[in-house]
Amino acid sequence: MAKGFDRRGLMKAGLGGIAASTLAAPMVHGQTSGGRLALGVWDHWVGAVANDAFRAIVADWARQNRVEVTIDFITSVGNKNLITIAAEAQARQGHDILSFPTWMVHDQQRLLEPMDDVMGRLIQKYGKVNDASEYLAKIGGKWHAVPQTVGSQFKPSAARIDLMKQHAGIDVQAMYPAENRLGPGADQWTWETFLTAAEKCNKAGFPFALPAGTFSDATDWIGAMFRSFGADLVDANGNLTIRNNDKVRQVMDYAKRLFQHIPNEMFAADDATNNRALISGRSALIFNPPSAWAVAARDAPDVARNVWHFPSPSGPQGHPVPHLPYFYGMWSFSRNKSAGKALLEHVSQIEQVQKLVQASSGYDIPPFANMFDDIDAWKTVQPPNGVVYNYPVRNHHNATPSIAYAPAPAEIAVQMYNQGIQAKMIARMVQNNEPLDRVLAWAHQEVEGFKRG
Repeated sequence: MAKGFDRRGLMKAGLGGIAASTLAAPMVHGQTSGGRLALGVWDHWVGAVANDAFRAIVADWARQNRVEVTIDFITSVGNKNLITIAAEAQARQGHDILSFPTWMVHDQQRLLEPMDDVMGRLIQKYGKVNDASEYLAKIGGKWHAVPQTVGSQFKPSAARIDLMKQHAGIDVQAMYPAENRLGPGADQWTWETFLTAAEKCNKAGFPFALPAGTFSDATDWIGAMFRSFGADLVDANGNLTIRNNDKVRQVMDYAKRLFQHIPNEMFAADDATNNRALISGRSALIFNPPSAWAVAARDAPDVARNVWHFPSPSGPQGHPVPHLPYFYGMWSFSRNKSAGKALLEHVSQIEQVQKLVQASSGYDIPPFANMFDDIDAWKTVQPPNGVVYNYPVRNHHNATPSIAYAPAPAEIAVQMYNQGIQAKMIARMVQNNEPLDRVLAWAHQEVEGFKRG
């Protein structure tokens, strides 16, 4: 994700729990008061506009319900969000509600208030939550957090319309128009088509910027690629499925062919490398939410007006698209659980979600696909008009939001995710020229250690 936005958030919290602002009605006292709530929420990459939209929603709810609410916007830079979660869990005090990144709900599940009542009402109203969010937040049949719109993202294709058409012969706008339908060629947007396009664009001097290190941008797109081949390293029961697995061998063979056309320095790339490549005009395609496009709209408008977002390719076993959701978790030691649950249910309603998506220029993703058609932001954001229409995974895409290393049990999956095992497998094979059998044996040994640990 791009970190190039002007970060003007004035509300940030350290371990001391510095209260940044009080959002309250005129002072109320006694039994008529709804009490107090302290929120620690993700400090949005888009900065003040997105944060202000969330602040206004909460302020309005606070006034109506006579609840005194403080909000700290906590940056994820320097792992501040993770440090805050760990510190509050250890101290058993802090915010009532915190934003929890991808795997942290599982990590802190024993200290989180169950959310079955809130989620039951939301699901009844808006339909099923996407599978990736359910995998991460519904544990042992119980919801331990509420999937949040703010900060949740997909990482689909973000491609140059002009370069893809000129050098790869692919009209991405025609393939995925800004309408609820697929266009010509969408059914052929497979990893094999992708490889051919990567080869042609690389020869023309505009290689696809596909990171293959251990940062999340690499882990997410590679995870979706493995999943699309059915190449799971660990199954849902925790059984290792790496060696003697034809699907794993198939995806590794594909990766070897693909990386012949990807710059070698992408093995050392971080989460900003691909963004810079697109914004500078040096790359024809990356996998990313609209953050890179948003920076280009500000700093490189000629690039921005030629960017189009649409799903990542499909594979022989399905069409997963990388997804990284955020969650609202409420500590079991919260002092105002009823108000906290009421607030979380309020900010999850379509009326609030529409405001949040608009303020983030289409970046934020609600967990309910049934909301997508009611959100105008994805239709109106420009340039070009419709640039983010196909950024959310829509029903007609016939695709599925996916988290890397699922369906493995989360305690194993998170270790594979953090270590970037799939990217390391590719690097050993491509960079080190190790035989595939040796690579698979290495991966098996690594993951077996995670399972034992």
